Amino acid sequence: MNILSGKARKAGVLGWPVAHSRSPRLHGYWLAQHGIDGAYLPLPVRPEHFLESVRALARMGFAGANVTIPHKEAAYALCDAVDAVGQRAGSVNTLFFRDDGRIEGTSTDGYGFLESIHEQAPGWQAADGPAVILGAGGAVRSVAAALLDAGCPRLVLANRTVARAEALARDLGGPVEVADAPRLEGASLLVNGTSLGMVGEPPLAIDLAPLPGTAVVADMVYVPLETALLAQARARGLRAVDGLGMLLHQARPGFHQWFGVAPTVDAKLRAFVAADLLA
Repeated sequence: MNILSGKARKAGVLGWPVAHSRSPRLHGYWLAQHGIDGAYLPLPVRPEHFLESVRALARMGFAGANVTIPHKEAAYALCDAVDAVGQRAGSVNTLFFRDDGRIEGTSTDGYGFLESIHEQAPGWQAADGPAVILGAGGAVRSVAAALLDAGCPRLVLANRTVARAEALARDLGGPVEVADAPRLEGASLLVNGTSLGMVGEPPLAIDLAPLPGTAVVADMVYVPLETALLAQARARGLRAVDGLGMLLHQARPGFHQWFGVAPTVDAKLRAFVAADLLA
């Protein structure tokens, strides 16, 4: 049983709603594993209260916070400083509250995504060929930037709202194209960055036949863990990467800075968090 002292380190996740977040379970596991005097809390905050709430957390001695929907772009705007990764992504999901009162931000979604791919599809490299991403939201911005920075030769964005994808392409720069429908021929990676396939949402309707046999199919959705998209990919003999790995790995940099320990992702942690997805 973790018993906190008056010196406990504190962090949390800001979202609206936030009850669905598995981040408290994930960080709680690491806190208990390492016997850390600290806590990680779910912090439900309405959009109109976001700025004042973040400032209050910093004044209350929190070490920092994660930021989830719908606050990522608002978090970017309030930061006193954003590192190069966050600037490239145009959004932040991780905040650090410094002793001098400054709030700094970064985006770890791209890092978490690439770490998850390397874990679940060993040998794949961003430079292997074009990548196709469905969606243009905050997490997609970070993943797209990470893929380009890792050497992806061409990135194709396909989004229901074409103008949003075009804005993202302009922000990213480099070899980025916008398509009104995903073009899968010759792609080395397909990423679902939409909510399609998530519990309560319609399935993602897409024909994977044009993908080469060496391609990887990744889904950012992790509820359910095995989406219809991933099942279709496995049935075709393609390597499939679920969204849970991205969730686990994106949490590592923040935990390290807030609590002073570099955590690891292993099978035991994965099983612990995955068990909650079935609840």
